[in-house]
Amino acid sequence: MSRIQGPEPERRLLRLFRALAAAERDTLLAFAEFLVQRGTATPEPHRGPREPTPVPRPSTESVVAAIKRLSKTYAMLDRGPMLNETSALMSAHVLQGRSASEVIDDLEALFARHYRDYRAKYPPEG
Repeated sequence: MSRIQGPEPERRLLRLFRALAAAERDTLLAFAEFLVQRGTATPEPHRGPREPTPVPRPSTESVVAAIKRLSKTYAMLDRGPMLNETSALMSAHVLQGRSASEVIDDLEALFARHYRDYRAKYPPEG
């Protein structure tokens, strides 16, 4: 194996990534994408609340795919406040063996709750 180049945090991340099984690699990549989206979300000032863009839930879906789907559905949400809960749910699935369907149900509830909080910041129309 060739020597890994770059700063120590990058080398460490690559070593850890290479040590993971394929499913865990997918989970790590999805989580990294979630973190990147969290940092790029910009609120729209002086406009009304944005509505979710529903993406139907497939009959079989991985937790990683569900996070991607819900991130698209609720693109207006700041991912930062959801980070701890999302991470805990992913850990419950990957590390503790909790079923994907149960974790996805909880993820849907998490995103819906944060959307309600988002909507509550806007005065009622009318």
